Order: sequence, then C-alpha cells, then structure tokens
Amino acid sequence: MINKREIEQKVAEFLLQIKAIKLQPNNPFTWASGWKSPIYCDNRITLSHPTIRTYIRQKLSNLIQEEFGTVDAIAGVATAGIPQGVLVAQELGLPFIYVRSKAKEHGTGSLIEGEFKAGQRVVVIEDLISTGKSSLQAVQALRDAGCLIAGLAAIFTYGFDEAETNFKNAKCPYFTLSNYQALIEYAAEHRMIAETEINLLEKWRENPAEWGINQTV
Repeated sequence: MINKREIEQKVAEFLLQIKAIKLQPNNPFTWASGWKSPIYCDNRITLSHPTIRTYIRQKLSNLIQEEFGTVDAIAGVATAGIPQGVLVAQELGLPFIYVRSKAKEHGTGSLIEGEFKAGQRVVVIEDLISTGKSSLQAVQALRDAGCLIAGLAAIFTYGFDEAETNFKNAKCPYFTLSNYQALIEYAAEHRMIAETEINLLEKWRENPAEWGINQTV
C-alpha cells in the first residue's frame, strides 16, 4: 500500500530543494496565460537530478500499479510528459508512445508517435496538472485512435477546481504524487514561507485567474 502522505511531502521537499518549484507570493510570476501566480513550477528540472529522477520514476510506477493495475502501454504528453513517461515505461517494461500538441505538418502527419494498437489499455503521463485541458486533449486523441484510457498520472497538481471538473467530465481518473496543499504545508512547517504569506498562497488557488487583478499582492 502506497503511503500517500509521505510521498506527497517527499516530492514537495524535492521540488522546493532543487527549485523546480519557486514560491514568491509577494512578487508573483506571470504565466503565459496572463495569470499572476505566486508559484512557478518546472518539473523538467527533476531530470537533471538522478536521485530525485529515480524516486519520481519509481513512485509514479508504483502509483500506476496500485491505481490502474495491468496496462498495455504508457503515453507521454508533449513535451514535458515525454521524458517522465519514458522513464516510467522503462521501469514497468512497457511500450511507450507520445502525443504531440498538434499533428505533424509533414511526413505521415502523425499526432501520436510510436507503435500501438486499438484496444490497448493506456496510462497517460504528465508532469504537471493546471486546468488539465492540454492533458485531456492528449487523452481524447488516444481515445480517437482506439486506445482505452485507464487514467492519468502526474508529478504535481495545483488542485484547481476547474481541473477536477474537467477530468470528471472527461471520465478520466487522475492521480498525482504531490499537490499544492502538501507543498504549502511542507513550506510552512519548514519555515520556507512566512505566516503572512500562507493566506496569499491559499487565496490564489481559490481564484487564480483574478488573483492578481482584484487584490494587492
């Protein structure tokens, strides 16, 4: 049985330690969407740290076995989900495929790369869940190609209500190794953020699109 709490905290520790996640509630980042955010996450940095990379690979693999049982293939979501997916597929001894953000404009015009068959049971790998829209586009592409989606596994989620709704509507269960709440708890416990910053961090997740507009940060 997976010790979920222990893994959530350990992954949060790792991501903060290597600055794959940065917290700046008083000096927010601007995302590509235009949202103001007190957090920036780039889980690709984990790939440069062998011990952390190995831990994430093993825990994602364990999670898949625990939550999804037997599957036929692992699919990565371009681009950040590809290396994580390859590592998991290698750990589980499974075929790997990946889904492009859009079909190739040359050659075969493929949207899905790699060898697969209709009817195969597939787990999708993503590095990060925000609203879930790009991940679910990949899920739909695989379904359109005849794959049976067992679900999705990722390293981290912001825990947005919108993501929960999107995955529920798509009938795609998803699980992550860690999450925003676990991250805040770890950072607060280890005095990586001030007490006054915790409220800002919690308010952001409640309404991320408006957070930097309707209040002084």
